Amino acid sequence: MGEEIWRKRVIIMIRQSNSNSLILVIHEIYGINQHIKSFCELLSKQGFDVTCPHLLEREIPFEYSHEEAAYRHFMEHAGFDRAAQKIKDLLLDVKDEYEKIYIIGFSIGATVAWLCSEGDCVDGIVGYYGSRIRDYLELTPQCPIMLFFPQEEQSFNVDELLLALEKRKLKYINLKGNMDSVIHIPPDMMQNQNKKHLAKPWIFYCILIEVLL
Repeated sequence: MGEEIWRKRVIIMIRQSNSNSLILVIHEIYGINQHIKSFCELLSKQGFDVTCPHLLEREIPFEYSHEEAAYRHFMEHAGFDRAAQKIKDLLLDVKDEYEKIYIIGFSIGATVAWLCSEGDCVDGIVGYYGSRIRDYLELTPQCPIMLFFPQEEQSFNVDELLLALEKRKLKYINLKGNMDSVIHIPPDMMQNQNKKHLAKPWIFYCILIEVLL
């Protein structure tokens, strides 16, 4: 098990002794709760360094029953653009320490991850239930990305979002069960000389699917 370091802004940092890959986890509106902590520990056991920056201006996470208050707090004290800038700043700080950097985002964290997908510091992204991606469809990811959505959602039309993503040349795959998945690989990474670059991200995605689904 790696060493766990606690800080004010980067609440979770789990380092392995010889890892050359970092996974940056972006929490949902509730903050860094037990689910996020356990998830970071799970990823650490796969041999990755793991960090989860704190995006809220409070250290006590919201309860799941306080969804509206949690979302309002996030929008008032962070917001998507400011949160994305924090992540981009962190990526710049650590990019020279690792050969590969991946992002996993949950809910608002998935949207923030999407906002960071145009940079050159990220080697792969997995996003779960990033509903507000629908507000940033003009972006073109520059790294492999896998997005999961519920098949139905009260707050927006999932089918319309999937269609919009498909029009942006993001591949759509229907998974068995109650999830849909969108997968994107930048065209230049499909060339033969870049197959090695793709190998680890796709192994990584398969680990996540095996563990989480």
